Amino acid sequence: MEQASPQLNRVVSRQLSGGSGRRSGRFTFQRNRSFDHRLSNVIRFSFGRQSSLDPNRRSSSPAREELTVPENLDSTMQLLFLASRGDFKGMEELLRCGVDVNSIDLDGRTALHIAACEGHVNVVKLLLSWRVNVDARDRWGSTAAADAKCYGNVEVYNILRARGAKAPKTWRTPMAVSDSQEVPEYELNPGEIQIRRGEEALKACFRHFFPCGTYQVAKWNGTKVSVKILDKESHSDPDSVNSFKHELNLLQKVRHPNVVQFVGAVTQNVPMMIVSEYQSNGDLGSYLQKKGRLQPHKVLRFALEIARGMNYLHQCKPEPIIHCDLKPKNILLDCGGQLKVAGFGLMKLSKISSDKSKLADSKTKINSLSLYVAPEIYKDEIFDMSVDAFSFGLILYEMIEGAPAFHPKSPEEASRLICLKGMRPPLKNKSKSYPPEVKELIEECWDPEPIARPTFSEIIVRLDRIYAACSKQQGSWKETFKLPWK
Repeated sequence: MEQASPQLNRVVSRQLSGGSGRRSGRFTFQRNRSFDHRLSNVIRFSFGRQSSLDPNRRSSSPAREELTVPENLDSTMQLLFLASRGDFKGMEELLRCGVDVNSIDLDGRTALHIAACEGHVNVVKLLLSWRVNVDARDRWGSTAAADAKCYGNVEVYNILRARGAKAPKTWRTPMAVSDSQEVPEYELNPGEIQIRRGEEALKACFRHFFPCGTYQVAKWNGTKVSVKILDKESHSDPDSVNSFKHELNLLQKVRHPNVVQFVGAVTQNVPMMIVSEYQSNGDLGSYLQKKGRLQPHKVLRFALEIARGMNYLHQCKPEPIIHCDLKPKNILLDCGGQLKVAGFGLMKLSKISSDKSKLADSKTKINSLSLYVAPEIYKDEIFDMSVDAFSFGLILYEMIEGAPAFHPKSPEEASRLICLKGMRPPLKNKSKSYPPEVKELIEECWDPEPIARPTFSEIIVRLDRIYAACSKQQGSWKETFKLPWK
């Protein structure tokens, strides 16, 4: 470092402060720190040739004025600066002192990106000897090989290709902006999303609607997250892109403790991703399969949490969010056992009137394995928000019974019985100890007439009243009060 420091005090590093990072906190999450210079020491390296995909790329022959380098320049910026100058010895000393060879700046650029842009062959070879990631992508999706090819540094390009670097492709996302100032506030740096390679993709209940994408467990800034990834090939598919945009537009505006939390998205880089909080306890469907019938106090608590999340979605402005596919698999459990509604925003709807909708694409069909859909959706008819109350009634029934409607019939057969024949599963073991309000609520929710179904605001009031009445009447009712079919 003694050799590198004097040189750093002689040469230039201009425009080191990074852009216009904007704060975008999401509950306990914060915006990607590498994109916000007010929240982190990470800054943008703006000296010399910029990324080949940077929309604001400057001249490829920058002036090399002698300016003073800030004294507080961190090790990452020193490494990038020396790479731009082609200082082999200075870089070697930094690396021997423990500086990470894959360190990135605000834009996700590594020293290899910088050296490839400038054509410094000896520096590129040095970095390769330290096992630098040859395929690292910056925030615009450019690799070192792509930068070398763009600036005509043929020898560097050939060296990188010989070391296994992938041939550069011109990937530009359908949501890419031409001005870096227009990058959305929710944008995350893909370099800070660590996909857990080798782990099986999440068994996403939404894959029916997103066949060209996958869900993966990942880490973002040390926090476990769920990442929905749009395959590169799907970027040219208008339907897949529109579905991605539609879900993103809905997710970014919802904030409620009983609704799955949106963390951010990657839209300026390939592949595009939607990042949300990860729930390690799985979904309600798996929970019910394991536990069977639930205790009365848990039934009412879970029912209230689902109803509160759904009521929030239905009260969203300027337009309510209709789930259309509410089911146990779309209800997640957080580490504290609280339920969160997920899986909404996966289908685009066409507004028929102020309160009536229809599936936008007649080809879009609900998963035939879902027996929780209302008859209106099953038959591809016009519907309103009450379709979610219908699904809620079947979920409440399952939590109490410990099995889906018409079990052990197949989901397809159960759906036909419910939606085409108008049948409803029986409530078993009726007795005087059964609170009639619970049965009445279930039957009103799955009423064949949408207008007869209660709203979720009404459902919340009624569940609160049932809970309070049972608690008062039974004392320690959590242990003593039993529903007749329990």
